[in-house]
Amino acid sequence: MSTSDSPRLVLVLGDQLSPGLSALKAADKRRDVVVMAEVAAETGYVPHHPKKIAFILAAMRRFAARLEAEGWRLRYTRLDGDDPVASIPEALLAAAQATGAQSVLATRPGEWRLIEALEEMPLEMHLLEDDRFICAQSRFAAWAEGRKSLRMEYFYREMRRETGLLMEGGKPAGGKWNYDHDNRKPAKPDLFRQGPRRFAPDETTRAVIAMVNDRFSGNFGSLDDFWFATDAAEAQQAFAHFLAHGLPGFGETQDAMLKDDPFLNHAMIGLYLNAGLLDPLEVCRAAEAEYAAGRAPLNSVEGFIRQILGWREFIRGVYFLEGPGYTRRNALGHTADLPAAYWGGETRMACIKAAVGQTEREAYAHHIQRLMITGNFALLAGVDPAQVHEWYLSVYADAFEWVEAPNTLGMSQFADGGVVGSKPYVSSGAYIDRMSDYCKSCAYDVKAKKGEGACPFNLLYWHFLNRHRERFAGNPRMAQMYRTWERMDAGHRAQVLREGDALLARLEAGAPV
Repeated sequence: MSTSDSPRLVLVLGDQLSPGLSALKAADKRRDVVVMAEVAAETGYVPHHPKKIAFILAAMRRFAARLEAEGWRLRYTRLDGDDPVASIPEALLAAAQATGAQSVLATRPGEWRLIEALEEMPLEMHLLEDDRFICAQSRFAAWAEGRKSLRMEYFYREMRRETGLLMEGGKPAGGKWNYDHDNRKPAKPDLFRQGPRRFAPDETTRAVIAMVNDRFSGNFGSLDDFWFATDAAEAQQAFAHFLAHGLPGFGETQDAMLKDDPFLNHAMIGLYLNAGLLDPLEVCRAAEAEYAAGRAPLNSVEGFIRQILGWREFIRGVYFLEGPGYTRRNALGHTADLPAAYWGGETRMACIKAAVGQTEREAYAHHIQRLMITGNFALLAGVDPAQVHEWYLSVYADAFEWVEAPNTLGMSQFADGGVVGSKPYVSSGAYIDRMSDYCKSCAYDVKAKKGEGACPFNLLYWHFLNRHRERFAGNPRMAQMYRTWERMDAGHRAQVLREGDALLARLEAGAPV
């Protein structure tokens, strides 16, 4: 068989479950062979939440069945099959040996470690652009070139102009680019919400759940009550449910937190977008149509679109622009270990307990719970950002490195020194008290700034600012915080720092807080 007649391998990864994937579009269904593989290297490089593993593997198996029904030749390797393989490169080499293929078509993976592994393979590798995103990497690089700083807001405005989303005669709909002023309100505990659309597992998904429960029962996270969509049709139903029931109230409550309501009006489609079951531009246009039809207010629709068109695309651009060394950054020199409470250990802090407990049950927490509860505390406590990064990558069903790493290391932990955010996102307990109902049931007093029972966020907030004063005192967005600190009585400041030292020492010793 000549090289021109031999099949090519077409790699489809677990977050590339889209029929319009560039590798599939470039392939020839009559001669090429699709390779999909459940491998130990991907299920175990961090201790993934069992629901995350079950979601990805079930969605892979259902997508593979779809490809076969459409006439594709397929080599699918199961984790519990007769001939398991350890890694994606091993799966490709086995397929090449079996088929005589010498070249591979692959859509560029979303993690540098996989890109590097593919580039080192002894096969002819064709890495194609992942064009399922709204902004191509080359387009983002062109936007970023020459800028002293990269700010999502300006990128977002450019994407609005290019796509025409929420634009009226060249100007933003309603006259403003964003409507944060109308959002970020605390949720009322008695506000009725539908929650996300839930799906009963089909036969394929039930088999995956049984296998994951057998193999990964020791991982952090519960596999009980698995309800995620696992194919594109179900994901579309889940999104349609959000448009009808969640989007109208999304804006006002998008930053709110309630102990007994993990979802509020959030869409819960991040995992479907990131796995390729939904298309981001189609999702944005559908939300825009709800505003045009008068079924959802502008503040909700704009806030939702900004998370996808703005933040999601911006974060991906940063990840690939910054390169494979990004995940090793530690601009603040933090070295503390992640507290055991993040893995379900004992804590008296109601907000940490609520956010981690919800994460354990659902493999989900919304952006403010991640940023201002678990992320905020880790930053204030000086936790090693590599450990924080691994935790977020492990526990959330929507976490793939291209989207998780810049959100964690940049936005949450300021480990990149200001590439993603212009200041660290830190707060005292007052913000958490304002935006949630957590503090009402806490063992600590959120109003106490020092002394017995003082909220740990209150102590560590000022301790963080003091120990990083040289770096942040000149930051225009933080100057007011430092002026407030300086106006405090010297004795008060000294007590706060002493108690902050004691709190950090307890954390270092592994004692619950």
